[in-house]
Amino acid sequence: MIGIIDYGMGNLHSVSKALERLGLDYFLSEDPEELGRADGLILPGVGAFRDAMTLLKEKNQEDFIRQWAADGKPLLGICLGMQLLFEGSEEHGDTKGLALLNGYARRFTGKEESGETYKVPHMGWNKLRFHQPQHDVLREVEEGHVYFVHSYLIQTEDDDVLIAVSEYGGEEVPAVVGRGRILGTQFHPEKSSHIGVKMLENFGKLVAEGSRTYE
Repeated sequence: MIGIIDYGMGNLHSVSKALERLGLDYFLSEDPEELGRADGLILPGVGAFRDAMTLLKEKNQEDFIRQWAADGKPLLGICLGMQLLFEGSEEHGDTKGLALLNGYARRFTGKEESGETYKVPHMGWNKLRFHQPQHDVLREVEEGHVYFVHSYLIQTEDDDVLIAVSEYGGEEVPAVVGRGRILGTQFHPEKSSHIGVKMLENFGKLVAEGSRTYE
């Protein structure tokens, strides 16, 4: 059973519908006690980093998520939810994140080294390039195009967390990240056709497989 964390910001409907289509059992809740009965969690997100962290604190979800990850249980962050897994963000001033992965979110500059400008936010379909093609979340997934909507990207010196990347504005964009059972996608898998749906299906399998270590 997958629990979708409802903290007041997120693409709950589209994620729920995608899980329904895959036949995966799920429920939505903001209650840490109820979420604690799940086998795996999804942390969705649309909006501002600081607002999201404020809500996670107010709903007593911040410490719960950290303990969940420390216990080695499956967790998938989507879009803003992925960024929240890292140490912090410069959005609306420096804000600390969950610090489950090493890295920091900063805004796209809007200008390439050549001087050419590009649009921010990054919105549309971009191709994935796999760093860890044998990772379980990429089983039977091709290096195709997925759907992004974001103005901030993760910068990390920890290459081990990079499972797949994309490119925008002349920069490498961490697109799928993870360590152990902590996973994240910068793009929206529920809106990314068969590639994103397959990744959600693979996450469902990771949850169902229980005691395995995914690295």
